[in-house]
Amino acid sequence: MLQAPDRIMMAKIKLCFTLLSSGMYKETYDSLSNIQAILLADSVRAEYYTLMGRYYYDLGDFDNDKYHTPYYNNLARRYLDSALSLLPASSYEHAYFSGLKELKAGNKPTALVILKALLERKDLTAHQIAVATSTLSDLYIQQRDNDKAIRLLTTAVIADIQSSTKETSAAFILASLLYKKGDVKNASLCINQAIADAVFYGARQRKVQVSAILPLIEAQKLSIVESQKRNLIFYAITVTFLLLLIIVSVVVILRQVKKLKAAQVLITTAHNNELRINTQLAEANERLQDANKIKEKYIGYFFNFNSEFYDKMDKLKKAMEQKIADRKLDELKTLVTRINLRKEKEELLRNFDQAFLKLFPNFVTVFNTLFKEEDQQQLKEGELLNVDLRIFALIRMGIHENEKIAHIMQYSVNTINTYKTKIKNKSIVPNEEFEKRVMEIKAV
Repeated sequence: MLQAPDRIMMAKIKLCFTLLSSGMYKETYDSLSNIQAILLADSVRAEYYTLMGRYYYDLGDFDNDKYHTPYYNNLARRYLDSALSLLPASSYEHAYFSGLKELKAGNKPTALVILKALLERKDLTAHQIAVATSTLSDLYIQQRDNDKAIRLLTTAVIADIQSSTKETSAAFILASLLYKKGDVKNASLCINQAIADAVFYGARQRKVQVSAILPLIEAQKLSIVESQKRNLIFYAITVTFLLLLIIVSVVVILRQVKKLKAAQVLITTAHNNELRINTQLAEANERLQDANKIKEKYIGYFFNFNSEFYDKMDKLKKAMEQKIADRKLDELKTLVTRINLRKEKEELLRNFDQAFLKLFPNFVTVFNTLFKEEDQQQLKEGELLNVDLRIFALIRMGIHENEKIAHIMQYSVNTINTYKTKIKNKSIVPNEEFEKRVMEIKAV
């Protein structure tokens, strides 16, 4: 157990540590000068020597010149040598200050080995981890390996927060490295943390250090904000322009679509008209072909019939002239009586039927499809066409007037109308379409 004088000396040393951490170098030196190290116990004296070593290292870093800094660093090494001779070889303090001494002396490989081995220990407190990683990061900074330094300093900052340590340089150094790397956002977070710690602890030298880099970080942040603002304005203008371009394009496209639709309607109408005209022409052509066939057949039939009729009339004329010349009036009367007009009419109609069926051989079959089975036309044996079929055969030949049909068939107009109405009423086709369907029966 320490005696009361040793406790007083330890308290003075802790006070000196606080003064040193606050950047009060003159006050620190005056306080340390009043302590007689030779009278201290070994453990307290080791604490005193390590504080003196840190004092001269900090003083050298503060001056940062080629005249005073080497001198202060040399004094610091001598004090650390004295401290190391008193510290247990297995202690954290012995390993840490050994590494710090080698680092300050420029023996980087040795310092690297010592500090890495120290960080591999499992018994370190959060504050010890923070101090060791922060010191090791300085080695990597000197080697320009900033990425490793940033990782170590990040660990140090986290450990400082966990141990509630406010006297720290890790946040400030990390902010500087992040700023150089271009990570302004995280640099700003770290520098604000460093400012808060410096204000809380009252560390004057930390405030000076922070004041050197804080304007740079804030200026960079402002520059980024301005750049983002300019980009935002540019994007807004671009988007507005594109939106207007899209609106104009949509209007133009809609107008073109409207014109295309109108043109399509015109084209469709013209096409439909063309199809309708072509259909009408095809139908007319078909009717002309049918008419030509009918004309060809019936012209031949007409000449053949007229030739036969002429021969009959010629024979009758000669016979009558002979009877008159011979004064055979009774025979002349008998000759006239033998003329059978009914038979001649039947022969005429039969010849018509034969000629018609040669031209329309399927007429009866197709005609019957317009009726139910029980209402279809049934021809007698030897009969080619009956009255019903003959009426519509004449219609198919193009004779639509009832007067002409009645004259040809030697019937009254009313009789023809009655036949036609009766037939149409039996049909499965509407009356107004019946004759059209008959006209559609094809000739061969």
